[in-house]
Amino acid sequence: MNISVEALKSGVLSGDTRALAKAITLFESARLDHTEMANELLSQLLPHSGQSLRLAVSGSPGVGKSTFIEAFGEQLLSAGHRLAVLAVDPSSPISGGSILGDRIRMENLSRHPDVFIRPSPAGKMLGGTARRTREAIIACEAAGFDRICVETVGVGQSETLAASMTDIFVLLYLPNSGDDVQGIKRGILELADFVVITKADGALTSAANLAKSQIEQALMLTRGTSHYPPQVFTVSSITGEGIAELGEALLATAKDRQGSGFFANKRREQSLAWFRSEFIDQIVADADRKLADEAETIRTEVENSTVAPSVAARKLISKILKK
Repeated sequence: MNISVEALKSGVLSGDTRALAKAITLFESARLDHTEMANELLSQLLPHSGQSLRLAVSGSPGVGKSTFIEAFGEQLLSAGHRLAVLAVDPSSPISGGSILGDRIRMENLSRHPDVFIRPSPAGKMLGGTARRTREAIIACEAAGFDRICVETVGVGQSETLAASMTDIFVLLYLPNSGDDVQGIKRGILELADFVVITKADGALTSAANLAKSQIEQALMLTRGTSHYPPQVFTVSSITGEGIAELGEALLATAKDRQGSGFFANKRREQSLAWFRSEFIDQIVADADRKLADEAETIRTEVENSTVAPSVAARKLISKILKK
């Protein structure tokens, strides 16, 4: 990447979306020289971040995440906000890139000057996010976007990472999904701050209202004693029905949690979780890089069942510490 950290920082802080895109590309790069630049840039952007409301939007494939984000995003724009959408897409098994095109699916948002849309491939990451979503959030905040929306890859019950890096988790749900039990599964439902039944229009209106009732009953059993029980809404991203009401409820929830210190405590916990995750990842990367032969030998022992994985891990850690 033929650009300096200082130039990227200046561009991001001025709100230049081209510089922002280059910064995120730098964060996502696996090259060692890029990693050093990325770390320096991240350190310089960090003091300018943290002022946005971070949202995660999740749901199974086909639930209408992108259509919902476009309808909801237009409401945010009309209220004077600047929106960054970090869309995590399934990865191509050939190129590793995003399979879906979020700029195409969010046509109106993609043309708006106060919107930044960044699709990133999920790669081998579990939890619904991309490898450097946290860094991308910080960069977008530094660029002046006060609403950050992370659209997860949509893999069912494993969207835990998206909840661990955002303030509010919105779970989308289909009417007539063919699985009423899904409404009372714990898993991802326990993470939700809002459960939104989409496509509540036309022939599906009554089914959406029924799903809302079922989920509310389920939540009374699973989250009845929660300090912040999830709120359930029905919306139509096509007609706009229910979008304004959801936006008002979400804003009220955000103000309440900010005033109570809930968000601040949550972000402190998220920062520590990020640190632990990076610490482990970097130890593994250093082991692969600096102890390639020893690591390969130990992996072979594990594959051949000659050493227990827990014992093998301790052996490799001991070698790392000695180095």
